[in-house]
Amino acid sequence: MSWRKIPMKFPGTCIVCAEKIEVNEIGLWAKGLGVKHEKCAQITELQCVVCGGPAGCPNCEFQDNCNIPNVSQLCICKKCGEQKDAYTTYVKSAKKKFTILNS
Repeated sequence: MSWRKIPMKFPGTCIVCAEKIEVNEIGLWAKGLGVKHEKCAQITELQCVVCGGPAGCPNCEFQDNCNIPNVSQLCICKKCGEQKDAYTTYVKSAKKKFTILNS
């Protein structure tokens, strides 16, 4: 699936940074995935969905297979992934950041 550059006809929320994309602002859209800012498409390091810090992309075991602009943006850093109850914390954080997952 490829991202299409479009002028926003309606306000939206960026799937990367969770900030608003205003009407007439240029956004990148992909069917079934949502929209994101052009600047957010340039990101080379994802944020940890739990702590908000760097996810550790340069040292990730999946680095060779990961296409950062096209992945879900729901990565977890090594530190948070090694915590007790990491999965439960991950799910709660993802639901908090992306409220559409609560439906």
